[in-house]
Amino acid sequence: MRTYHCFWLLLWAGQPHQSFLTPLSKRTSGFPEKEKVLVLSGNSRQDLHRSKRSWMWNQFFLLEEYTGTDYQYVGKLHSDQDKGDGSLKYILSGDGAGDLFIINENTGDIQATKRLDREEKPVYILRAQAINRRTGRPVEPESEFIIKIHDINDNEPMFTKDVYNASIPEMSDVGTFVVQVTATDADDPTYGNSAKVVYSILQGQPYFSVESETGIIKTALLNMDRENREQYQVVIQAKDMGGQMGGLSGTTTVNITLTDVNDNPPRFPQSTYQFRAPESTPLDSPVGRIKANDADVEENAEIEYSITEGDGNDMFGITTDKDTQEGVITVKKALDFESKNLYILKVEATNTHVDPRFLYLGPFKDSATVRIQVEDVDEPPMFSRPAYIMEVKEDVPLNSIIGTVTAQDPDAAKNPVKYSVDRHTDMDRVFNINSGNGSIFTSKPLDRETLLWHNITVIAAEINNPKQSSRVPVFIKVLDVNDNAPEFAMFYETFVCENAKAEQLIQTLSAVDRDDSYNGHQFSFSLAPEAASSSNFTLQDNRDNTAGIFTRKTRYNRHETSTYFLPVVISDNDYPIQSSTETVTIRVCACDHRGKMLSCNAEALIHPTGLSTGALIAILLCIIILLVTVVLFAALRRQRKKEPLIISKEDIRDNIVSYNDEGGGEEDTQAFDIGTLRNPEAIDDNKLRRDIVPETLYMPRRTATARDNTDVRDFINQRLKENDTDPTAPPYDSLATYAYEGNGSVAESLSSLESVTTDGDQDYDYLSDWGPRFKKLADMYGSMDSDKDS
Repeated sequence: MRTYHCFWLLLWAGQPHQSFLTPLSKRTSGFPEKEKVLVLSGNSRQDLHRSKRSWMWNQFFLLEEYTGTDYQYVGKLHSDQDKGDGSLKYILSGDGAGDLFIINENTGDIQATKRLDREEKPVYILRAQAINRRTGRPVEPESEFIIKIHDINDNEPMFTKDVYNASIPEMSDVGTFVVQVTATDADDPTYGNSAKVVYSILQGQPYFSVESETGIIKTALLNMDRENREQYQVVIQAKDMGGQMGGLSGTTTVNITLTDVNDNPPRFPQSTYQFRAPESTPLDSPVGRIKANDADVEENAEIEYSITEGDGNDMFGITTDKDTQEGVITVKKALDFESKNLYILKVEATNTHVDPRFLYLGPFKDSATVRIQVEDVDEPPMFSRPAYIMEVKEDVPLNSIIGTVTAQDPDAAKNPVKYSVDRHTDMDRVFNINSGNGSIFTSKPLDRETLLWHNITVIAAEINNPKQSSRVPVFIKVLDVNDNAPEFAMFYETFVCENAKAEQLIQTLSAVDRDDSYNGHQFSFSLAPEAASSSNFTLQDNRDNTAGIFTRKTRYNRHETSTYFLPVVISDNDYPIQSSTETVTIRVCACDHRGKMLSCNAEALIHPTGLSTGALIAILLCIIILLVTVVLFAALRRQRKKEPLIISKEDIRDNIVSYNDEGGGEEDTQAFDIGTLRNPEAIDDNKLRRDIVPETLYMPRRTATARDNTDVRDFINQRLKENDTDPTAPPYDSLATYAYEGNGSVAESLSSLESVTTDGDQDYDYLSDWGPRFKKLADMYGSMDSDKDS
């Protein structure tokens, strides 16, 4: 008979309503416990065939968040091969085995060592097996079972947002959707009511309500007005356990803003406005501002202003300032206090964006009355015309009146006006004006051919207040008179061939006239009376303002007469008739048989050969080279005559420049005052230069005297400054002598001028010890000593 072994697994069921009569050893306290035995065995068959073993198992539950001090008991593992002699060993593997779940290898008791949280891991899968302790071989196949963590209500509902923001239009109907809030509960929704959330409103009634199951917030009050209250704060609570007592809850805040709609018409704060405007206010200048108040905002508060009635519709306009929503009243036409000094307007303010839903509240516009008082100001004189155009003939006599301008004071005082010509527009003073009556007359002769139009400006100013003035342009056209005689259009110089035939045309003449002719110019040509009979040429008037010159004889001889001067008289047909005599130069030339000019110079036959252009250029270049050579040679000779003053080439810093200007000697007391060199205080500033003739006499300038112990540098700087600022000083390339050596020199005076005061001989050998700078002096004075000895 085949024996089948059974594997018993004893687990704690964890049902709080059940209790055990006989507790097992080492069980955790705090909950009633009971063993539940599951028979995991193969199917017994009556026949001799062996079937495949299959394990049957169930889910086992364990409460989360256990708070006891001992390990929490899970269940017991038992095999029918266990004889109680300790030969079997129970082992556990799978999720948390050995750490979270432990097993007593002798008894098979399973315990949980830590607090379990279903929200972290709801299910654990474990495997149990019994093995032979001695051989280590399993006595039963491995069995797998599941421990499912039983949920308790340990998590409160959490909203998806800490703060919700929503907005709805004002004046919305009751039940208008605002926003939906959502809260979630981490507890098991399939077990009890731990995760069943119910919504309620804690703050925000009676304005809003919330649906308990969906969390949808709706309006609960009719006609909520943004202008009364714009912001609302609603607090929503989410509670689990279906809202029953003992459930956990969470809250969130919903900020609800009422958006604006155009439900308020514009309203003027006052019915009448008064403004003042000087009559001199420029066009398009603002006179005043009015504003209608609108409780709405943004585009719902935009206002359009218009003038609907009044006696100043054409004088004033109104526009809307988009930034301030004010109506700006401006001047459209020039104001005149004397004509009208009060205007009454009716201004209307209208919303540009009207909501038809709220038309029942009344018309969305308002009106107000605007009174504008025109103030009188002292205005400048006004001319009768904006511009004057006058005409005058160019031969009009001086001081002839050509026209009159008129201006008057528009004010009620009617102050007298004086006239003047702006000389910036009449620099030559061709015209003048009578300051009393405004008549313009000529003061210089006119010439149309020089200037056709004169554009001047006349100024009219009040006599009592000259600052009040106005200007007007006056355009004066100079009319033409026949005062210019016609003349040749160009200078005519023609030729006639020696072999010319009689009655041959040699030149066509034309004329111009600077005068203007309305009907066109008509010129007549004729020879001057003195040449009409004796001339070798004839003149034919073509009657089209041109004339032709013809030969009178057959041949001409240039050796007898090389040039003919033919006087021609040109006349016009205007009144008075003007005429002029012009001269045509006719040269006699040699021509070929075709009439082509060959030569017009009579001396060309006598001296037929001449120098070419190239030869003339070569001669000119030779002359220039010769002149340059002579100049360079002369310059070199002059340079050789100059003896260098400094022999040494090493030191060229202190050079003595000789001007070859020899004075009159020591007896010449007019050249300079020798005492000045010895005593600078004796300078006479009143003396003028004797070498030039003064162009301008200046007042004598007294300079400060130098003290006895004045340093030489201070003295020279003082004299240099005086010469720089002295207008009578010599030019910059002149030599200014500052012959003052100062006191306390170690070498004493080196000037030869003091030698006249001593009769004894001096020894100049010490100059040789002073270096190369004084070598020249040493040589000069050394040679003088040698001459004396000899």
